[in-house]
Amino acid sequence: MNFYVLTLFPDMIFDGLNHSMLKRAFEKKIISLKCVDIRDFANNKHNQVDDYPYGGGAGMVIKPQPVFDAYESIKKTVKNNCKVVYMTPQGKTFNQELAFEFSREKELILLCGHYEGIDERVIDEIVTDEISMGDFILTGGELAAMTVIDAVSRLIPGVLNKEQSFETESFSDNLLEYPQYTRPVDFHGKKVPEVLLSGHHRNVDKWRRNQSLERTFLKRPELLKEAVLSDMDIEFLENIGFKGIDV
Repeated sequence: MNFYVLTLFPDMIFDGLNHSMLKRAFEKKIISLKCVDIRDFANNKHNQVDDYPYGGGAGMVIKPQPVFDAYESIKKTVKNNCKVVYMTPQGKTFNQELAFEFSREKELILLCGHYEGIDERVIDEIVTDEISMGDFILTGGELAAMTVIDAVSRLIPGVLNKEQSFETESFSDNLLEYPQYTRPVDFHGKKVPEVLLSGHHRNVDKWRRNQSLERTFLKRPELLKEAVLSDMDIEFLENIGFKGIDV
């Protein structure tokens, strides 16, 4: 998969992602990353890409032309239907479902805003999707773009060491992940649950499933509305206080 990021801070993107499993994925050419510096298309002596907003107000707004020219510089190398994702607090909240949706793409363009945002006219012209990390404000879209790239990349076959690794993680089936333990068996008087030491795989699987159900019920009960639950799952949840799907 090929990621393209339109940004004022390309080094921030490279430095933030060039580590751990993503670095290995870059080296193996499973994924690629190209950052396009919007300032390179400023067309003025000081590489200024922002200006005062019409109508007044605090802050500066990124002008439409450098953003459009930055996009045009890569348009010939991507497919016509390539998604252009604008990172903005006004967008749809990013979640695991969207990560799966994006992971099916061969290419993805991420647009990072800064200052007070980007001139609306170029957003209307090139953006296909608007994505938010949540109900809070970041200084720019770079951290959000890195989050999307990280979440999407790990769903691409070959990026993780084991292709199945993501299947039991939080949100993969609208349940939170079960607790994990490693050595030592006893830490500060707290011991690893006996079932995990038993070697009985069926019992371990059942314990992990029940732990996921209980954690989701206690911490994020709204997720249960979309979870696929068996009769045994529902029976277990009812025994710990679950009152039905309208939690």
